[in-house]
Amino acid sequence: MMRRFIAVAAFLLLTRVAQADVRIKDITAPIGPRDYQLIGYGLVIGLQGTGDTLRNAPFTEQSASALLDRMGVNVKPNNTMRTRNLAAVMVTAALPPFVGWGSTIDVTVSSLGDATSLMGGTLVLTSLTGIDGAVYAIAQGPIAVSGFAAQGQNESLTHGVATVGRIPNGATIEREPPRPTADGPLVLQLRNPDYTTSVRIADAVNKFTRERYKAPLAQERDDRSVMLRLPRGAHATRFLAEIGDLRVAVETPARVVIDERTGTVVIGADVQISPVAVTHGGLTVRITETPEVSQPAPLSNGRTTVTNQTTITAAEQSGQVAMIAGPTLKQLVRGLNEIGLKPTGIISILQAIKSAGALQAYLVIQ
Repeated sequence: MMRRFIAVAAFLLLTRVAQADVRIKDITAPIGPRDYQLIGYGLVIGLQGTGDTLRNAPFTEQSASALLDRMGVNVKPNNTMRTRNLAAVMVTAALPPFVGWGSTIDVTVSSLGDATSLMGGTLVLTSLTGIDGAVYAIAQGPIAVSGFAAQGQNESLTHGVATVGRIPNGATIEREPPRPTADGPLVLQLRNPDYTTSVRIADAVNKFTRERYKAPLAQERDDRSVMLRLPRGAHATRFLAEIGDLRVAVETPARVVIDERTGTVVIGADVQISPVAVTHGGLTVRITETPEVSQPAPLSNGRTTVTNQTTITAAEQSGQVAMIAGPTLKQLVRGLNEIGLKPTGIISILQAIKSAGALQAYLVIQ
């Protein structure tokens, strides 16, 4: 884990040194076009005994009965189904903007009942609706599951999530999504808000439009958006394509991201730490229970009993005091490595330094 932390920090340092300008279309997106969320309820068939327990998931049995009735198979109410090859699922998808009729998109299938795995299953024809209740796509096809689950009488093994899968190109578009209106100015929205980056984008666009259209057409509005004016006789698509290839230098705020679940620490290149003295040590308490048999003397009418012998030991690791000051990322990483901590210890130290007011960055804890 320590090697991984050093590698990530070194990568960020090298990236900062060799940082190049990026294209405007890679860091911005026009306001208006967006994905349209779709949802649907369906059945997955063909599972190898890993589907829903119909007694615990009555909606699965009701859906299967309704499906068979529509296909001309009469299922009597008192004839309880006992198959475990079915699973009720929720199907979700994101409909891209400007997508046309007949195109295909990926869908995500998630178990709704107590199925243990969707591996090997096939989604039956399912309608996907939008927030307005209209059907925009039809989904069907075999499900690709990355995880698996195996269970025996005394042991079970699970890898990944076997109750969620995807169907690549599994939905066909039957209705085009609502198109954004063309009223109002054209606005570019930054994916990572920053005032300096917003100003640089406006300057780069104005430099280009002065040469091509003889007028500045961009104005920074705030740290998240840049407003554009369309030149006379130009379409928005062509204008966005022209300015999208312009390159600007991206400025990012100083930030430290901590993921306590995986022990991952990512430190931005502009992070600085004021001089502080840090020591870190841990106290380990170990409690050991040793069973002992107490045997009574012969002919004493006593009973053999089992007693526990408890042993408690405490040990504290020796900690050293180190000075940490990081005007640059390289010096900051060197100071943290001098203490010789694992990522969990580095996380604790960074949180304590932030509480002391010495971490000159925004701390993000996930």
